[in-house]
Amino acid sequence: MKAQLSSERTWRTHQSSLSGDQFCWYEWGEPDANRPSILLVHATGFHGLCWRQVVECLPAEQHVIAPDMRGHGHTTNRGLINWAQMGADLTQLVDLWGLANAVGAGHSMGGHSLVQATAASPGAFSSLLLIDPVIKAPDSYDTATRSMPSDPSEHPVARRRSSFASPKAFADNLRGRGGYRFFTEPALMDYCEYGLIKAGGAYQLACPPLVEATIYTETDRTDIMACIQAVDVPVTVLRAKPRNPEGDMDFSTSPTWPELAMQFRRGTDVFLPEMSHFIPMQDPSLVALHLATAAAIT
Repeated sequence: MKAQLSSERTWRTHQSSLSGDQFCWYEWGEPDANRPSILLVHATGFHGLCWRQVVECLPAEQHVIAPDMRGHGHTTNRGLINWAQMGADLTQLVDLWGLANAVGAGHSMGGHSLVQATAASPGAFSSLLLIDPVIKAPDSYDTATRSMPSDPSEHPVARRRSSFASPKAFADNLRGRGGYRFFTEPALMDYCEYGLIKAGGAYQLACPPLVEATIYTETDRTDIMACIQAVDVPVTVLRAKPRNPEGDMDFSTSPTWPELAMQFRRGTDVFLPEMSHFIPMQDPSLVALHLATAAAIT
């Protein structure tokens, strides 16, 4: 493992093998019997260090874990890249870490994966914070992919530019555009600096465009409603401005079913119409506040 310095906190980078695949994850602090550990699970196309600004808003002694999910960051690109596999991977990681009574937070795809892992790992989590999770109304899954290309190579994301001269050049290319206009500058730089892998004289996206497109177009293979019904811990759902179902895919608006919180046995809905889908990058302190409440941090 190796340490990296942030402005205030140091994290450790780990590599672990699961079923022959390599997974990368980041850790801040040490487990503490007096406070729950926090697990942070990123969205499609992002990576574990996208949570860095949220971690900076937590108490310095807080123990935090954030993985790079399959196909992202420094974790393997091998194997099936779909929603069920993401949940299965996270379930294995939760077991590897030996989590018990932890606070779990998942953004977008990470929220979907976290619900799967919680259902499969009773006792691992004491509460969940789902940040604009990609969990839709049950009847939408039959039609959700009809308006999207079935071939990932035809998805607009697959044609995304993937090579840059430097992280700064990557940030300059994104700043103020699309959903990135909502990012704070430190969050944007974290995404760009740690979302590239140096290859020869250039930097390549750690999550290749075709992999990201595959995740968007892959048919959901999970019975997410069954997973929701199996979750018996407090769940807070943060929802951003809703998406227009008749419009084009807008990554800055919310994909979350407005009635999602009510499907959990102990769910609470928090509607944030002033926020974009990128809540952790737009207002890290808000996410940290909800995490602190969930973990009863004082």
